[in-house]
Amino acid sequence: MKETGKRVLGEEHPDTLTSMGNLAATYGNQGRWSEAEELEVQVKDTSLRLLGTEHLDTLTSIANLASTYRDQSRWKEAEYLEVQVMETRKRVLGAEHPDTLTSVGNLASTYRNQGRWRVAEELEVQVKDTRKMVLGEGHPDTLTSMAILASTYRDQDRWKEAEDLRVEMLVICREVWGKEQKVPDPEYPSTLLSMAYQASTYVDQARWKEAEDLRVEILGICREVWCKEQRVPGPENHSTLLSMAYLASTYGNQGR
Repeated sequence: MKETGKRVLGEEHPDTLTSMGNLAATYGNQGRWSEAEELEVQVKDTSLRLLGTEHLDTLTSIANLASTYRDQSRWKEAEYLEVQVMETRKRVLGAEHPDTLTSVGNLASTYRNQGRWRVAEELEVQVKDTRKMVLGEGHPDTLTSMAILASTYRDQDRWKEAEDLRVEMLVICREVWGKEQKVPDPEYPSTLLSMAYQASTYVDQARWKEAEDLRVEILGICREVWCKEQRVPGPENHSTLLSMAYLASTYGNQGR
């Protein structure tokens, strides 16, 4: 496809560049980083020359290359490009645009992976607060932002802050999102995910009884409710088996 596009449309045609980007993504998914990077650099350089630094396609090509660097733990190279994309998207699209917030989140991830907790947290709080204001507290993207920030607290052993945030997520899922979806609160998959996050926070603090209670509840929901909705026998459902494994781990940590 890439070679056909080059021959018929030319190397600089938008469709050719799209094909090159798609092939680079395929290489990346196979861990063929050198080949992915080579194509992504070509797409980025061509986009910069033809479209300019502020064109959305150019910014996407830079972000894709940054992602390839990030996947290889090449943090400095990723950071350099991510700062560029974030600042340009803020200027062109505005600070509240979804693409801008994605850029902020990517940069925060790069900082977090380097152990630069303060700057990562600052950006993650910014993303969480903006999404809560623009999208609402029950939106999936808002809840994802809260989960990421809670993980940053957890990675620093800031258990109380992580727990508070995950309890807030659980309350939102049970009382807000579930009602919006018109299903009983505990049945909604995101509620289960929030419960699992909270159980993990208890485990990290060796609060076995609280972790056990939540994991027993999760297992009960998977067996009796969620699995019925999916028309899959409870014991055979992947989520049920995973819940059983986590509960068994909780028992094991208590020597039971």
